[in-house]
Amino acid sequence: MTDQTPPPVRAWHALVEHPDAGALRGLLSPEVTFRSPAVHTPQEGPERTFAYLWAALAVLGPGLTYHREWYSTDSAVLEFTTTIDGKDVHGVDIVTWDADGLITDFTVMARPLRGLQVLIDAMGAELKKGQS
Repeated sequence: MTDQTPPPVRAWHALVEHPDAGALRGLLSPEVTFRSPAVHTPQEGPERTFAYLWAALAVLGPGLTYHREWYSTDSAVLEFTTTIDGKDVHGVDIVTWDADGLITDFTVMARPLRGLQVLIDAMGAELKKGQS
């Protein structure tokens, strides 16, 4: 991160380093949408988005490394890698925020296919745990 890293991206990186449910909820706009590489339908609202992002932090977080980032005035693309169950996952987070710095859209894209498959399985299991 540099001095030019937008505040929402700095907040996201801090959350990845030290997961905190309250901090995550505080980053989400009431109109937030989450777009998963595994689910066709966008997940609307802060509760659904929180569930997916919290599960993603548990699944991806331990080995999650951001490599490159591109910024606009209200959005960023964050390139990442991680390993899940011995499979490499390479992807990008596309994050958009509002004038208050709250995340309004969070899209995840992941590859290769085997990495995406293990990500889907791990996310499904993590989401089920969150519903218990």
